[in-house]
Amino acid sequence: MKDKLYVEKEASSNVKRSRIVVGLDIGTTKIACFVGRKNEHNKIEIISMGKSESLGVMRGVVSNIEKTIQSILAAVEETRNCPEGELSIRNVNVGIAGQHIRSLQHRGMYTRRNRNGEISQADINAFVDDMFNLVMSPGEEIISVIPQEYIVDGQPEIKDPIGMAGVRMEANFHVITGQVSNIMNIKTCVERAGLNVREIILEPIASAEAVLSDEEKEAGVVLVDIGGGTTDIAIFQDGIIRHTAVIPFGGNVITQDIKEGCQIMQRHAEALKVRYGSALASESKTNEVVCIPGLRNRPPKEITLHNLASIIQARMEEIIELVNYEIKNSGYSKKLIAGIVVTGGGAQLKHLTQLFEYLTGMDTRIGYPTEHLANTNDLENFASPIYSTGIGLVLSGFETMDKNAPKESNETIFEEKKKAEQIITHSNPKRTSVFIEKLLRRTKDFFDDSDDN
Repeated sequence: MKDKLYVEKEASSNVKRSRIVVGLDIGTTKIACFVGRKNEHNKIEIISMGKSESLGVMRGVVSNIEKTIQSILAAVEETRNCPEGELSIRNVNVGIAGQHIRSLQHRGMYTRRNRNGEISQADINAFVDDMFNLVMSPGEEIISVIPQEYIVDGQPEIKDPIGMAGVRMEANFHVITGQVSNIMNIKTCVERAGLNVREIILEPIASAEAVLSDEEKEAGVVLVDIGGGTTDIAIFQDGIIRHTAVIPFGGNVITQDIKEGCQIMQRHAEALKVRYGSALASESKTNEVVCIPGLRNRPPKEITLHNLASIIQARMEEIIELVNYEIKNSGYSKKLIAGIVVTGGGAQLKHLTQLFEYLTGMDTRIGYPTEHLANTNDLENFASPIYSTGIGLVLSGFETMDKNAPKESNETIFEEKKKAEQIITHSNPKRTSVFIEKLLRRTKDFFDDSDDN
């Protein structure tokens, strides 16, 4: 794996190194940086996190380069101060969203060069890379190509063809595209902050990695990530991503409605939404009142929680109707047994699940990003829906890393065994290295296990 990331920890005079993955969530309201690693049990744990206010992003799109760079630097600098030692951060997985994102379905075909061997991960990677050569509309660029189902030599409905014999592969792909200018702006901000972009990942796909279980993806589920500037949607069925969409409304629009409806300052509107916000006006009492400080030499303003909830509910109903439209547009509305999972900052509104269930008729739960993380003492610090995308970027990074890691085959083990035996045959047994002895034991165990199977 090239360009490996490392975490450095001073322990006595030695520097211990371990592979890490960094996720950078460039959102409308915040920029968050997460650092994750795998522990001795092969579970992923978050070892550091930093966040800053997002000053140069509007509705998921960079609108001010310099301010975005400053926000990225602030978040990364906070991340580097890890309790275990100073982190060396170079490469990051970056999330992308915005109204410019578009998805489409495409059927592709690939003929393998090695006709006699088994289908390998390298063949799959070459097939996917070939799909990046599709001709897009002017100004558009392919962000991700996600295989759905394969057809190998005419045999359909194959989810994982690795290890099969076959020459001609076909597949249905979910292709995600975005505007070249917006993608370049994100890359420019990250690179001018002194970082390298390892991979750009669609934010709802990253969030899905953090909050959805494999069982839900198999049964059919809708992931709704309500962020500050956008509401992102990802639909899974039969374990495969079927539909993605980005709605250009999020929590900031609700804050703006409160500001205009109650005629108060923006910061007061945001504080009201976060502390007292409810998505159902019927659940708020008309006699509950909150006082907001007035401007200089002006009396405080009284706002009833019922009126506040009415404003929030009106906007949330609009967002949910757009979500419902995307669900029906996907063609899978009748196949989503697991219902809806809501995450993101907007998921913190009280009574939101009830409103979703009332308007969509589907079971709804709030998604928390700690489902796939190792149990640690500070796990509760990340147990908030606002961190779903950032943690999901880390999980996606490890998934890609594991997928591209070279796997030992029977042939490789056999060749290692032959070489080791030749070395021992032509050398003094007393000088045989410990490494070769361990290698022989490992290959012997491998063949013993193979015989048992």
